[in-house]
Amino acid sequence: MRRAARERTPGPLVLDVRGRPGPPPLRFVRADAGPPALHQGDRPLFLARSVGDGCCRELHLRRLPGHRSPLPPLRAASMREPGDWRHRYARWLEEAPDGPLHDGRWGLTARASFAPGIWTEDFVRDWPDCVLELLCGGGWHGVLPLRPLSAPDAPRVKAYRKHARDGTLAPVLLWWVSFLDGWLILDGHDRAVAALAEGREPACVVLARLPDEAEWRRTADEITEARAARPAGPAPGPRHAALARAYADTLAALPYDEAPTPVWPPDDDA
Repeated sequence: MRRAARERTPGPLVLDVRGRPGPPPLRFVRADAGPPALHQGDRPLFLARSVGDGCCRELHLRRLPGHRSPLPPLRAASMREPGDWRHRYARWLEEAPDGPLHDGRWGLTARASFAPGIWTEDFVRDWPDCVLELLCGGGWHGVLPLRPLSAPDAPRVKAYRKHARDGTLAPVLLWWVSFLDGWLILDGHDRAVAALAEGREPACVVLARLPDEAEWRRTADEITEARAARPAGPAPGPRHAALARAYADTLAALPYDEAPTPVWPPDDDA
């Protein structure tokens, strides 16, 4: 497959993917007005049903077996090798026959901490059915496994727990999904269980769609025009300097903000 271009950035590792118009093998599909379903190839991985209206909606999910990780199996020796896991995962995602990459910009961000509750009450442990509460203004904001979780004393998990204690456990690969306001585990279910069993929050690499250049430049122009249209304020001072820094920080972050997760039509309409 064609290798994506790497952008030089101060933040996430950014892949500029070209020559893959989509739909990708791992994708969200919507056949009607209901919530999207997740497919990998011709196999559905979960089906969804929305219950309720307005602010307090629930998303009822039934996950199905068959998820194939886009990463190869990780060996103990490879986990002990130094290096930037974002680059390893990027290369494997580019080579994966069952992954989510398609044309556009993608970010891979190393993340070692999350908001309180993400890996406790908002980490879905039930299988196959679960209910996600989608609240107004906050969404769901949890972590959804794509296969049943192993027990903390399962042999593979016990091996990973030693890596967690030694500080050599490879990060979990998460995929940020905008309409869920949460993450799917693409690879590392047992590593997540191992880290949690050792009282640690799993280290992660988060994959997310980023806005194309035309999108973030359009937003930057709108912010700049709105700022220029404001009446002149008082003479420069600490508050003026703080506003100027906030404006500059906002513009600098625009190319790396998460973009909406695409939803594709059914295969017969693609």
